[in-house]
Amino acid sequence: MGRGDGTGRLVSAADADDTGAGILHVDMDAFYAAVEVLDDPSLRGKPIIIGAPEGRGVVSSASYEARRFGVRSAMPVGQALRLCPTAIVVPPHFARYVELSGQVMQLFRDVTPLVEPLSIDEAFLDVRGVRRLWGSPGVIARDLRRRVKEETGLTCSIGAAATKHVAKMASTISKPDGLLIVAEADTARFLAPRSVRALWGVGPKASEALESRGIRTVSDVLATPRPVLERALGPAMGERIWHLARGIDPRQVDTLRVEKSVGHEETFDEDVTDAVVLRTELRRLADRVGARLRHGGWEASSVAVKVRFSDFTTISRSLTLSEPTAVGQRIGRAALDLFAAVDQALPVRLIGVRAERLVPAGAAPPALWDDDEEWRRVEDALDGAAARFGRGAVTRAALLGTARGGGTLPSHPRVPHPEENGSDTDRARLGRRASDE
Repeated sequence: MGRGDGTGRLVSAADADDTGAGILHVDMDAFYAAVEVLDDPSLRGKPIIIGAPEGRGVVSSASYEARRFGVRSAMPVGQALRLCPTAIVVPPHFARYVELSGQVMQLFRDVTPLVEPLSIDEAFLDVRGVRRLWGSPGVIARDLRRRVKEETGLTCSIGAAATKHVAKMASTISKPDGLLIVAEADTARFLAPRSVRALWGVGPKASEALESRGIRTVSDVLATPRPVLERALGPAMGERIWHLARGIDPRQVDTLRVEKSVGHEETFDEDVTDAVVLRTELRRLADRVGARLRHGGWEASSVAVKVRFSDFTTISRSLTLSEPTAVGQRIGRAALDLFAAVDQALPVRLIGVRAERLVPAGAAPPALWDDDEEWRRVEDALDGAAARFGRGAVTRAALLGTARGGGTLPSHPRVPHPEENGSDTDRARLGRRASDE
């Protein structure tokens, strides 16, 4: 099994059997760090941390040289520098990442229209229907890797298999800059020795629950009765693991990318104890979330808040709204209600607001009256002012003053649509917690 630092990687031989391996998972290698090296070749071969060079931000990405010291995404930059004192901290350039992501995704769509972006730097491709145009899956994967390198200067890793699950596992094992093909007939043999932690969607808690029962590999899962799995993980997860261990994954490549949530979070330069400051930040974050929802044509059915305390304990709270909304005022009110129920025993390091269970704007049945009509008009006017004069030209009076953190960045990466050119840095900025491996 390959590791996040690139050790233990496996790749296929040039003549590997690719029969039935029509699903590709393409993952850019340490994407943010690779883009920085592309733009500054003097960084090549050095341990690089992408994050705020000052303050208390977290690692957005790290080069493989830094990862070998234990540096990981979402780790505090200070901790990363203690692990790797020689690392070079490079501030993120989000607009540039979006620009190159758009180029890469277009290369994918040049091969097949069946492309499902998972994040800014990875996607599934269904190439079963383009064999006559481009060749077998192995030929397509090799040609795609070559084109990405030649046209962008970046490297990617590709897993080819009969299902999305196995293709994603294969790409992870082949990283960095590799190709691993799992023929359909070889699926069971490929899966058997893998750790349960390698199964897509099996998180740390589920892994610990399995390992505490001696279930450490996929082979162990195969030997475990289904009722035992369901007792350990719950009926839904137990059933899912039972199928995945057998290579059963009916999910198709879905070209209709749907945002699952929209969020913003703030890491403060200093821990905050002032409840007034925290409530003001929640309002600001909620306004940003509402603006992103309106821009994307979405409404939220529920709202969640995230609070990280000075000891790094992190909690989340959520509630369902009476009706979907993209109004920042309503989102903020819900966030404040959630925050009021949080026991603030320690100073706060990070705070966030997230809109969840998104639906297309206007999809819900109209209410008899609109409680948010006045605020909707106000926020429409703010959107117009932002489009004409830039974000922040008009804001709440309570939000004026010295910034206390590193900026309200989205908590989830956003994939550029095919028609976008990636030049709008505000609409397409990325979060500090990218799944950039």
